Amino acid sequence: MPDLPAAAEHSRLRLNLQILSVVKFNFATYLTIGLPLAVLPGFVHDNLGYSAFWAGVVISLQYIATLLSRPYAGRFADSWGPKRVVVLGLAGSLLSGLCMLLSALTQEQALLSLTLLCLGRIILGVGQSFCGTGTSLWGVAKAGSLHIGRVISWNGIVTYGAMALGAPLGVALFRSGGLLQLSGVIVAISLLAMVLALPRAAVKGSKARPLPFRAVLGKIYGFGLLLAMGSAGFGVIATFITLFYRERGWEGAAFALTLFSSAFVGMRLLFPDAINKWGGLRVASVCFAIEAAGLFLVAGAAEPWMAKLGAFLTGAGFSLVFPAIGVVAVKAVPQQNQGSALATYTAFMDLALGITGPLAGLIMNYAGVSLVYLLTALLVCIALGCTLHMMKSRLQDDADTP
Repeated sequence: MPDLPAAAEHSRLRLNLQILSVVKFNFATYLTIGLPLAVLPGFVHDNLGYSAFWAGVVISLQYIATLLSRPYAGRFADSWGPKRVVVLGLAGSLLSGLCMLLSALTQEQALLSLTLLCLGRIILGVGQSFCGTGTSLWGVAKAGSLHIGRVISWNGIVTYGAMALGAPLGVALFRSGGLLQLSGVIVAISLLAMVLALPRAAVKGSKARPLPFRAVLGKIYGFGLLLAMGSAGFGVIATFITLFYRERGWEGAAFALTLFSSAFVGMRLLFPDAINKWGGLRVASVCFAIEAAGLFLVAGAAEPWMAKLGAFLTGAGFSLVFPAIGVVAVKAVPQQNQGSALATYTAFMDLALGITGPLAGLIMNYAGVSLVYLLTALLVCIALGCTLHMMKSRLQDDADTP
């Protein structure tokens, strides 16, 4: 008689390897995003001679392009199949690298160099949305719809892992060989990923007529709003924890960010089956409670260890919010619209992160950074209340169904 625990462990390992065989392409895309992230502002300001405003524009263009292209990425993934969309996303990373290479070669002509950089960032943003959405759907096709939460979780792990690896590696490459060497590495990574993706078996797109975007939005906007409220906690930790520490005269803000990231990844690795066992909304409600507790702790921190613990709890809480609610959101639409649903749902996080920075910065200028964390904690509490209400409504509907 086979050893059941060993067989289950082998099955789980095989499932994870199937998912990783696809989400590795998203890792490649996010590595090309992370590599130039820490050096482009300095290149625009110091090498090209433009102001900090234009340095910010170069970085922001990618996120704007990602937000605007999300719905198209989902619709194309549904109709064309996810593999083709992933390859197009990788091609975007490749073209972005080539634009950066040309920018490095033409930096004596500052306006042309800046224009090429901006064009590359827009293309990279579109590539990011295509590859991220495509790998999620491709992973679900490989692992089965039962494991949507696990696929989304692994996609998030490789995303943050690639960003964490890419930023310091990009600085090292820039110092040793300038933007020319850095762009060459980005082109090489993109080409390698495309070579690995092209021979793989494609997943056919749906022949059924997809729902229009407005109909998809109508079915998932409530879940998207929950994600947006939870994402605000991530945004204020990532953006303002350094300023919070500086205001208090403390050292160790970087370690607080490390704790946040470690908790985020650790929760996804420790609880891969939580969503399947307990349901997306139940997991999300627990996560919102933990995230809110962390933000309250940061807001009222009187000692550095309290802020660090708060950052850790915020990362732990936010970790499973995206996949937990995402599972419910994707299942709210027909299968032929799951790509559109996932892309539209993700766009709420993009939008939230885009709004959180300037809005929280405005509050901070007038009332201090502690109030930013307090208000964000209250916002996450609203998300918790809405999630509990949604759970109660669903339970009532199930009880009323004969």
